[in-house]
Amino acid sequence: MKNVLDVLRERGYIKQTVFEDELYELMGRESVTFYNGYDPTADSLTAGHFVTLMAMAHLQRAGHTPIILIGGGTAMVGDPSGRTDMRSMMSKETIMHNVECFKKQMSRFIDVDNAIFVNNADWLWNLNYIDFLREIGTCFSVNQMLTAECFKQRLERGLSFLEFNYMLMQGYDFLVLNRKYNCVLQTGGDDQWSNMLAGADLIRRKEGKKVYALTYQLLTTSDGKKMGKTAKGAVWLDANKTSPYDFFQYWRNVEDDRVETCLKLLTFLDLKEIEELTTHKDERMNAAKERLAYEVTAIVHGRQIADEVLTQVRASFSSDVDNMPVVRISDPGNIIDILVKCGQCKSNGEARRLVEGGGVSVNDQRVDSYLWTLPAEVKAKNEFVLHKGKKVHLRVIVE
Repeated sequence: MKNVLDVLRERGYIKQTVFEDELYELMGRESVTFYNGYDPTADSLTAGHFVTLMAMAHLQRAGHTPIILIGGGTAMVGDPSGRTDMRSMMSKETIMHNVECFKKQMSRFIDVDNAIFVNNADWLWNLNYIDFLREIGTCFSVNQMLTAECFKQRLERGLSFLEFNYMLMQGYDFLVLNRKYNCVLQTGGDDQWSNMLAGADLIRRKEGKKVYALTYQLLTTSDGKKMGKTAKGAVWLDANKTSPYDFFQYWRNVEDDRVETCLKLLTFLDLKEIEELTTHKDERMNAAKERLAYEVTAIVHGRQIADEVLTQVRASFSSDVDNMPVVRISDPGNIIDILVKCGQCKSNGEARRLVEGGGVSVNDQRVDSYLWTLPAEVKAKNEFVLHKGKKVHLRVIVE
């Protein structure tokens, strides 16, 4: 079997490693226990977690054992990495609810029967602070910590002492997992590099062992911004927060030059097939985009739902009204009310600007005024087709 690090490198996952040659030899020789951490700062994972989840699946399929660490303890402090401000404080009850939501969603990506789930609240919540400082704090240099990228970018705006403790806590997580499960590898997004190095150094100091860190490329747009955001906000893996239809459409509409990268990172398609799908840099790229959207939706929501969404999407562009996605509303009012009630605009102002820009049609008739209301013949049928731009087409039923 091919060494899994070759697989990860060929598909574009790997950004940085420590002791790479030794890690390569180790993972080719035996099963390695590794961990990836997720702070439950919401009740759903997002598209931003996708790369690490898929990489974890590849590692597990190659025979390595994942530890999925849910940060019930670290979430109470907040990771400053990649942040320009301090995260909102959450209650223990909210955090534990989010932990359970994460576990359920992760089961779609990995074999949970052959994975280890841990919650760092189990060892962080009841720590004695003095003992922790004496055992762990003495292993960290403040001067070195301040050179870490996660802290440097926050110093001018203000870095709380609460957040300054985060690196120590994450490093302690690695130490606990090494002692309990012989975990020798920490993986994660590249914005975690400083925290991961701190954990590896802590284990070297406390246990005299060599352990490893591996970071993954962050999923970004062509201009370097993190993917997974829309005008409506984050792209969630929870169907109640981002519908499977909207989820599919997000991936269907990625930039042409990101399709190959997304297919490699976010699907299990063979590299040769991906190459064939993305060879032509013209309108034929649309077929690759559709395949990307279908495969990602199938992984997250199941193949049956992906099939249903694909039918809806194709119906939207072929005037197949019976198979279009359906939205039900009451008291439609004017076009502004309709757009907001259908979830296509977050506010009346946004809806008004959309109409004034010529971006809205009903039954193929452009709406030219924000005061427009449904004509009598449309009201009599109690349904119509709402078109928002060229990519959103909904069957609206008035109840």
